[in-house]
Amino acid sequence: MTSQITSRADGGLRAYRKSVRRRRGVLAALLAAVLVLFAASVAAGTSSLSVREALLAVFGGGSEQARLVVWSIRMPRAAAAAVAGAGLAAAGCFMQSCLKNPLASPSTLGVSSAAALGANLAIIGLGAGAVTGASGAVAIQSPYLVAVCAFACSLGAVGLILAISRLRGFSPASIVLTGTALSALCSAGTTLLQYFGDETQIASAVFWTFGDLGRVSWSENAILAAVTAGCLLIFLLMRWSCNALWSGEETARGLGVDASRVRLLGLVTASLLTAVCVSFMGMIGFLGLVGPQLARRIIGGDHRFLIPSSALSGAALLLLSDVCARTVVPPVVLPVGAITSLLGAPAFFILLLKGTRPHEA
Repeated sequence: MTSQITSRADGGLRAYRKSVRRRRGVLAALLAAVLVLFAASVAAGTSSLSVREALLAVFGGGSEQARLVVWSIRMPRAAAAAVAGAGLAAAGCFMQSCLKNPLASPSTLGVSSAAALGANLAIIGLGAGAVTGASGAVAIQSPYLVAVCAFACSLGAVGLILAISRLRGFSPASIVLTGTALSALCSAGTTLLQYFGDETQIASAVFWTFGDLGRVSWSENAILAAVTAGCLLIFLLMRWSCNALWSGEETARGLGVDASRVRLLGLVTASLLTAVCVSFMGMIGFLGLVGPQLARRIIGGDHRFLIPSSALSGAALLLLSDVCARTVVPPVVLPVGAITSLLGAPAFFILLLKGTRPHEA
């Protein structure tokens, strides 16, 4: 009898180790995909640089013109795509875990729409948009003011969702519906703000809404990377709590997890991450939904692996969207937010048609 128990334990241990090795292999493959797509993003563009010249410029070789194009234009854009994609997907992953709802994301919960309302308030109400240069180009002259307003509004949206869910005992599905209603309310507020704005303010707001990676400089990339790294660290520190919450609130309480505290900290952190990403580059839709769903189906529900794999999936998807945005209709550079929505909306419909697996492990 003892030998049978020992044999079963050894078999279970071998299966666990095999599962861990497989998941580590998936993470390595996702990281390789991100690196390949990062190189493709650096090589893509309307200039006459070949792929070889672009890659040589990355390491300091090639002509001065090639280095200028790569390091001043393409590298900041590719870095922004990788970091923002990772951040938005990780935020969506944590929202899904906090609410135990696989359809939760910054977009479906209204956080992105609230951030857009805050950005429009800064651009139209506080004068953050302007026409710059002799050419009359429209730009955001106070991106940090836009970021603060976007964060404040997204934080208010999360607080409202949490308050309603606590007072009325809404189910996770109802919370998503509350987020949908909140998204409509924020969209109405944005429309009213734009109705009373002048031509420059409206043009600045529309320009911001497009979702453009090209407006992100190295200094903004540094802020974005710092915020994303800090939020990812918080998510990873709460990985065991996420596993407990995904198994059910009763199970989480039995394991000593304060579900309300974890949910509050997680959603506030996710809203900060979403607000910073959205405020610097505009609306980037569906990454927070599709990235975690893709990761969950290939790596399972263990948040030790799910959180980093969601981040890598989001980075790969946004890099792929950026490459498509610059190569589909050359020399026109399409708004990357439109590309992510074109790729994400069909994936969303597929998830709805196939159904979800909320207890998938």
